[in-house]
Amino acid sequence: MKIDELTPVPSALVELGRRLAATRRQRGETQKELARAAGVGVATLRRIEDGEDARLGSWLRLLQALGHVPAIEQLLPQELRSPRAEVVGRRRGRPRRSEPGPNERADFAWGDEQS
Repeated sequence: MKIDELTPVPSALVELGRRLAATRRQRGETQKELARAAGVGVATLRRIEDGEDARLGSWLRLLQALGHVPAIEQLLPQELRSPRAEVVGRRRGRPRRSEPGPNERADFAWGDEQS
């Protein structure tokens, strides 16, 4: 199941728990082994795999123990690059350049601008 903005939170939790259990099994680990490696209780891991709500700290420990630290960074990147945000930021006080920059060709013209 794909998780998107229309997925209800309980359904997303069930799907994430299913994915976590599948990853654990694929690695050949028991719940007890993963729980110990992550520093969480086996009961906590069972609840998460069953799709019950859990603390974010438990999820972070489990993802670290599984070697999925890059996935943690992708949740909320430190620097969010958005074309829309750049345009809005440019409109809010930053004047647009009319002169070509140091790496731009001043003699360039689009096809419809050439005479």
